Amino acid sequence: MNRPSKRILWVDDEIELLRPHCLFLQQRGYHVDAISNGDDALALLADDPYDLVLLDEQMPGRRGLEVLEELRRDDPHVRVVMITKSEEDRTMTEAIGRRVDDYLVKPTSPRQVLSMVTRILEGSSIRQQQVAQDFAARFPRISRLREDAVTPGDFASVYRELVDWHIRLQAAGEEGLLDTVDSLMDDLRRDFGGWIQRVYPRWMRGQEEPPILSTDLVECFVLPLLGDDPVFLVVLDCMRLDQWRTLVPLLSEFCEVEEDLHYSILPTATPYSRNAIFSGRFPDQIARDNPGWWEGMNEDGSLNAFEDRLLREHLEELTGRAVSVHYDKVFSDREGEQVRARVNSAVRNGAGVIALVFSFMDLLIHSRSESPVFMEVARDEISLRELSRSWFERSILFQILQEAAREGYSMVVTTDHGSILCNRPTTVYARRDATANLRYKFGQDLRAEDESTVFSTSDAADLRLPAGRLGLSYVITLEDYFMVYPTKLREYQNRYRGSFLHGGISPEEMIVPVATLTPRPR
Repeated sequence: MNRPSKRILWVDDEIELLRPHCLFLQQRGYHVDAISNGDDALALLADDPYDLVLLDEQMPGRRGLEVLEELRRDDPHVRVVMITKSEEDRTMTEAIGRRVDDYLVKPTSPRQVLSMVTRILEGSSIRQQQVAQDFAARFPRISRLREDAVTPGDFASVYRELVDWHIRLQAAGEEGLLDTVDSLMDDLRRDFGGWIQRVYPRWMRGQEEPPILSTDLVECFVLPLLGDDPVFLVVLDCMRLDQWRTLVPLLSEFCEVEEDLHYSILPTATPYSRNAIFSGRFPDQIARDNPGWWEGMNEDGSLNAFEDRLLREHLEELTGRAVSVHYDKVFSDREGEQVRARVNSAVRNGAGVIALVFSFMDLLIHSRSESPVFMEVARDEISLRELSRSWFERSILFQILQEAAREGYSMVVTTDHGSILCNRPTTVYARRDATANLRYKFGQDLRAEDESTVFSTSDAADLRLPAGRLGLSYVITLEDYFMVYPTKLREYQNRYRGSFLHGGISPEEMIVPVATLTPRPR
């Protein structure tokens, strides 16, 4: 069955002079109706839909812009290209303001019109075909790169590329090829988990050069920017690389965005990785320097109650002088105006670093696990990305970053860890004193039924955690597993299968973005 021709209506009082253009389009498979005035065009459009309207602006009777205004009232989504002899900026601005899809100035060549028509009517399918071809050509190379990955940079590069392909293929509507990307990601998670088990203890002992870790962020990215103006350090709690990528186009409108990746320390959870960012220290060092902070290894908010103090001490160690720090932790945009006022006050008072922690993304995935409504709205990685962008472009954070850019201030945006969509349970045996997290646990006599699903150690030095009581074990899940107890097996499976969780070992949780934002010249 032949695909029906796309229908074009060309409205121009000099339509007879444009017959060669119409014929050229018809030869390329388009159906073209030509008409010489706006009133007849509106009558025709009321009876018969068209895929595209080519509309002359300067016609006797109704001007093109008047026709456009009525067209938009009847069909807000009709695609319109304005064609005019006028090169005045006012005419072009008015046409764009009324949402034309393109704007051409006469005289136009048949080839120029065809190019514009093809872009508007066929652009999405052409891009879809091209993305599919590009991925098919790249697939063997990605597979080899994954198989050969042996360094932090190798794994980060493969993961970054798979994230890019997932976003591009999803945007192109290539659902079938997304399954192929997901399969490659499964293979990468498996390889990554085995590799991290081998190299992470060596990183912690200084036996092997690590990549940039949570502990390095302030020194590597904030310190070089310190000067007379304030530097903004923004930590978006629990942000995956793909979530970050949906925000970049919004930021790129007013900033140059230089993206890097860093590795979150283990466990990939806020009490460990975010404290490491602000302090430049591992948990065992923080515990040594601050006796009592880590007693009991509890997960309550008190473990992150001293981030502002840790950051001040860290900056003083790095610079040899006291650096004025403004710190704000934001849980809801309802407090947005107060946050903005405090930030503006800090700028006026000469703060050297303005540190902002935003909890929305972390709250989103935790709310999702507890709410059937959120589970439905954020059902997969794609919807999580869309929700993240929707929040960000309306958030007080976005407004603060725009204002900072207008003033010419540099910004560093990062996260403490990511999250992973968990689908497979793994049974663990533990005493009642074990920690509650489903991706990692500390406790006595801890063991997993299937040891291949976890990284397990009884040596706190493997993770640079504070030394625990005798017999304490540390278990961290790999890939997309989450821990269940044998006594609550069915309950945990039903409740947490398909949840976004963090604390474990996966590229999504460990390989996370850090970006330097430089304001564009005004």
